[in-house]
Amino acid sequence: MLGQRTILAWLLVVALFGASPAISQVPDLKTGGSVPTLAPVVRQVTPAVVNISVHGRVREDNPLYRDPFFREFFDIPKQVEKEINSTGSGVIVDARRGYVLTNNHVVEGASVVRITTKDGRQLTAKVIGRDAPTDVAVLQIQDPAGLQALPFGDSDALEVGDFVLAIGNPFGLGQTVTSGLVSALGRTGLSKEGFEDFIQTDAAINPGNSGGALVNLRGELVGINSAIISPGGGNVGIGFAIPANMARIVMEQIVDKGHVERGRIGVSLRELQPSTKQGRNEGAVIAEVAADSPAARAGLRKDDIVVMADDRRIRSASQLRNKIGLARVGQDVKLTIVRGGQTSSAVVKVAPPVQASSTSTRLLH
Repeated sequence: MLGQRTILAWLLVVALFGASPAISQVPDLKTGGSVPTLAPVVRQVTPAVVNISVHGRVREDNPLYRDPFFREFFDIPKQVEKEINSTGSGVIVDARRGYVLTNNHVVEGASVVRITTKDGRQLTAKVIGRDAPTDVAVLQIQDPAGLQALPFGDSDALEVGDFVLAIGNPFGLGQTVTSGLVSALGRTGLSKEGFEDFIQTDAAINPGNSGGALVNLRGELVGINSAIISPGGGNVGIGFAIPANMARIVMEQIVDKGHVERGRIGVSLRELQPSTKQGRNEGAVIAEVAADSPAARAGLRKDDIVVMADDRRIRSASQLRNKIGLARVGQDVKLTIVRGGQTSSAVVKVAPPVQASSTSTRLLH
């Protein structure tokens, strides 16, 4: 249910800009006028959001179980597993082939995956592939007849203040819709993997919403709900979604190759500092260029500021690291750089990853 402040916000939007395609008007029986409603866009998108039930077994990661004396004394097998039963959410993004996007952590360790659609159908799915660094997984429904998919939106076009809807299965209650704003963009630091560019939203996201849809007012998928910050375990207005553009790239690689192929161009990056801004508030600073790397051959230099990649604005080093790290090997990436106050461009070909070493661990991979 929309809160009072959210309703007032919708009223202000309608008053200032008129009703968008997603905001319809319904009669107000008390005043004889009309009030805004999001029911049409909700009806349009909710059939593509599904509940996911997972059954499986995962290995217990207890250091004591790796101690041979402890195992022998207590007669514990070398690998101890526990049964898991969990629920989450997913988004149908390809109705013909039955592909569903969700979070990696929703289906990790799954041996049986069951999908429940909005109309109550119980369907079986298999895990096509998972990518832990981005927390994205792709499922395929075995009988895709009669499914409805949610179209992708351009998550790079989102701005702070845009209205969004979060749809999922919180606490296993069943499909639930909440609304809010895009609170921030480019959030990082939630995990140790580094492939993060989270959309922050105050639309209520709770346990069980993981893998569900973050939708714009045009009824397009702009994010996959993934995480919350909550001292008490419930929603406090700080939720995070994986940008749809990132999830789509991961999905395409998983469907094509079964895994994500992470390339490199041979640079290390750092965030803008007062001494390196060159009049810029956004961008990624090249901290180091490896000899004979794709970046070196393209003419990139230390202290160059990358402000665009493939004509998309680069806000931070993390965003550029994600862009290169998720690009396919052999792909050309056009970078717009600022050097000494002058803007120029360079085309860099993404190379295969190299074995980790004291040098290469600092480079994009």
